[in-house]
Amino acid sequence: MLLGPLTHPGLVHALAGAGHGAQVLLADGNYPHSTGAAPGVPRIHLNLAPGLLDVDQVLQVLRAAVPVEAAAVMTPGRGEPVPAHEGYRAQLGETVEWRELGRMEFYEACHGPDLAALVATGDQRLYANLLLTLGVREPGA
Repeated sequence: MLLGPLTHPGLVHALAGAGHGAQVLLADGNYPHSTGAAPGVPRIHLNLAPGLLDVDQVLQVLRAAVPVEAAAVMTPGRGEPVPAHEGYRAQLGETVEWRELGRMEFYEACHGPDLAALVATGDQRLYANLLLTLGVREPGA
């Protein structure tokens, strides 16, 4: 029995097999979940209904379960701010490396060999995708 906040069997399994440098994609409801990652990447479907669950909620649970060293987001490419990104930056803090990628560059990054899991959410915000790179577990943690 698990005592922490993360209890989803598929996500626990995917994260347990991931190590330093592995990536986890928190995908919004518009992301092409079936084709947006390599065929062997586990898909964890948390998209119960539009708006449930959103990327912020999943990120909050993941932050308690795994260390994050870097994050990448998809941008529209016109320099306009994306409201969803403000909340991610606030949750991740100053120590997490932050990258902004154009749409096609983001899709390419999500097809890389380090993607350990794609988490499908029901987030309806545009450009709400978040690609996390896992960090190291500190000794004694």
